[in-house]
Amino acid sequence: MIVGLIAVVVTYVVLRRDPGEAGADKRAGCEPIEVSSSTEKADLMIELARRYNASDTLYGGKRCASVTVHRLTSGAAAEALGSGWDEQRDGGPAPQVWTPTASLWLQLARHRETAGGKQVVPAAGTRMPSIAQSPLVISMPKPMAEAFGWPNREFGWSDVLALASDPQGWGRYGHPEWGRFSFGKDNPHRSTSGLAATVATYYAATGLSRELTAADLTQPNVINFVRGVEAGVLHYTDDAVKFLANLAEADAKGAAMSYVSAVVHQEQLTFLYNKGNTTGDPKVKGKAPTVPLVPMVPRDGTLMLDHPYVVLPSASDAQREAAADFLAFLQQPDQQAAFATMGFRDHQGNAGPELTQTLQIPAGQKLSLIQSPVGEVLDKILAGWDDLRKKARVLLVLDVSGSMKETAAGDISKLEAAKNAAIASLDLLHPDDEVALWTFSGQRPNGAQPYTERLPTSRIRDAKQQLIGIIRALSADGGTALYHTTRAADLYMRERLDADRINAVVLLTDGHNEYPADNDQAKLLRDLDGSPLENSVRIFGIAFGEEADLDTLEKIAKVSRAAAYDARDPASVDKIFSSVLSNF
Repeated sequence: MIVGLIAVVVTYVVLRRDPGEAGADKRAGCEPIEVSSSTEKADLMIELARRYNASDTLYGGKRCASVTVHRLTSGAAAEALGSGWDEQRDGGPAPQVWTPTASLWLQLARHRETAGGKQVVPAAGTRMPSIAQSPLVISMPKPMAEAFGWPNREFGWSDVLALASDPQGWGRYGHPEWGRFSFGKDNPHRSTSGLAATVATYYAATGLSRELTAADLTQPNVINFVRGVEAGVLHYTDDAVKFLANLAEADAKGAAMSYVSAVVHQEQLTFLYNKGNTTGDPKVKGKAPTVPLVPMVPRDGTLMLDHPYVVLPSASDAQREAAADFLAFLQQPDQQAAFATMGFRDHQGNAGPELTQTLQIPAGQKLSLIQSPVGEVLDKILAGWDDLRKKARVLLVLDVSGSMKETAAGDISKLEAAKNAAIASLDLLHPDDEVALWTFSGQRPNGAQPYTERLPTSRIRDAKQQLIGIIRALSADGGTALYHTTRAADLYMRERLDADRINAVVLLTDGHNEYPADNDQAKLLRDLDGSPLENSVRIFGIAFGEEADLDTLEKIAKVSRAAAYDARDPASVDKIFSSVLSNF
């Protein structure tokens, strides 16, 4: 599921089950409508829904609406709509209005519903108004942008390819201390920034700006271009905010250039970062970073992320009227001003004075916009990315201490639930990804290590069935040597580091450290410090069950520049495992 800024904003990312709804301010006796909002604007949408509900607004002379907003990434919401919305799984009631980050998801949803025979979004040709807009940009720490030649030199995807392919890295521009070029990018299956960046990369590879076809995607020069760009990825996430939080943490330590060379996301997030807010919450007032980001619009074309307001086919006539009134409210000047304070352009794509000044947007800027591909081509782009993305080397570490025997959701133990989730998540890995498996518990006789290698590093294509069998056979017993195992896992991966892969540990535990021989948390965190990025390993922790030590996993994620995930509700472990694997 990535702060001087940090005094107010969390310095690492923790995925928590937080529907973030505005339900406390519902209006009694009014037509209820549920809105699913993309995450980067969800806090603002929640606040605006509260403002609307408190306004006593009437439409049609006598009717009123009561709006509730829930947050979900655009990709996850598209999947939820296509598969059938599940309130428990998807974090809120089924929506009548969906506002993803971009209409790209509508194109995909229409294509996929055609295959499934079920209409879940409005038909093609239906006008989808925007509530705000923001272009896709490539943001760099300002010294790096200046070293490249900004503001006199434009940047594009061909430059990403050249930098990612150059073994000299930033040494080519007089800064060998910055190391190799790497950039942060979201998983395109889950994030709009990731999807839009992948579309833009394919367009750049072809030299086109319109009418990208399925045949274009399979050209050898296009494949090589996209593969080369993806090789520069640091790691993937399901939300660009994670990169920004980690970058802000590095900035607070005076090491902004040590984390990542660039991040691909919408312009609005660059604005928030430079203002000291990486959360998207309008109430957060953080400290601006020492090293700001410079947003560069790719010279070979970009997409405008249009934040469409989509009234879904499932809405009743009464709900449609209520939704139309809320849309009119969102497009009024006062609400558009609220979007502007969060770094968005208005619903017609115009940049306001604060955005222009903060990001030094040139007067009269003309964006070179590329056309969104049709749904069929988008689907093929995603399939192509699955093959061309940077591959991973992952060590999966599972807690098999005695407490994992306890009951989780339903009638199965926590261990069985974790095993099921781990096995299901293997389908998200590419056959060329590499995985190893460890288990750990506590003190063992004769000084034996508290962890066991169950499978050495192996390609998924060669070892998937063997790995599934090993996981199914696991049993639980003993204590929890969390610190010792984490340190050993980090060392194991460092010794086997592959610079051409994403190197990471995924560690699931349901408890606290119970290993007296290694009980020094401060030393552990020093040992795991991810500052020297040339040989760093990211450790993604999953806190599983009510007694899990989420606090320690958060600290581990912070120093290794990864993310911690909150699965203290055991029913969420399947979804959490899927989110963790989206980093690869």
